[in-house]
Amino acid sequence: MLVRDAMSTVVLTIGPAHTLRQAARLMSARSIGAAVVLDPDTSGLGILTERDILNAVGAGQDPDRETAHGHTTTDVVFAAPEWTLEEAAAAMSRGEFRHLIVLDGHEAVGVVSVRDIIRCWLPGRERRRDREHADALTA
Repeated sequence: MLVRDAMSTVVLTIGPAHTLRQAARLMSARSIGAAVVLDPDTSGLGILTERDILNAVGAGQDPDRETAHGHTTTDVVFAAPEWTLEEAAAAMSRGEFRHLIVLDGHEAVGVVSVRDIIRCWLPGRERRRDREHADALTA
């Protein structure tokens, strides 16, 4: 199975000036664990994850004052849609992270998470996830 079969195509893109609270609200509303951070000043993509927000709040930082800029990972490993899930899992294991931005050319077309991979490796899980996601969007 390939990354394109497992990835979420719900790509939340935020700017570096978004506060951590704003990012958390947007991520929560979409039931996703990571946001792609597009910084027009650097012309690069970064990633802000739920763990980044949790670490900031746990350290006593104010989520209404802290911005994505200060908590974004910019040294990002990207996946291609044609990677196998084994390749994606190996990259995550090596880098000790749980999300990969999926690029097709220079465009972010998805995000694949450890959870996405596990769902695909467990028989019948991806169809149930797709149904649940579709149900949530129409509710």
